Amino acid sequence: MNDVIRADAAPRPVGQYPHARRVGELLFLSGIGPRDPASNAIVGNVHDADGRLIAYDIDAQTRAVFANVRTVLEASGARWEDLVDVTVYLTDMARDFKAYNAVWAEYFPDIDTAPCRTTLGITALPTPIAIELKCTAVVRGAPSSSGASE
Repeated sequence: MNDVIRADAAPRPVGQYPHARRVGELLFLSGIGPRDPASNAIVGNVHDADGRLIAYDIDAQTRAVFANVRTVLEASGARWEDLVDVTVYLTDMARDFKAYNAVWAEYFPDIDTAPCRTTLGITALPTPIAIELKCTAVVRGAPSSSGASE
């Protein structure tokens, strides 16, 4: 079984790739950022009058990323609790790790049920976002028949 997942309620990918791919019981999500699904705007970014990025809100971006991950999981027939591994990319580890980690603790309060996690500090992402998640989940049972997969 190898299903491509396109989640209509999630932000569009920024390239030629699916939101996720299911192979057997494993679900691999492509990198997901904090874009608003309706407007495609980057949540938490503040721009000056000339459109230059001048600030961002890591708390808002983290919450938006988590919401987008949840949307893709649900379109794939998975649940938040099915996450087993998360790789987090932060563009400013020194500034943002503490706030990001606090939001993580809200969403995953129990270490015994939280997914494994790796957090990496990187210099840039493809769009002006401060955080991106790459996730793997385990999904048992038949793929979703919601029309989100092909």
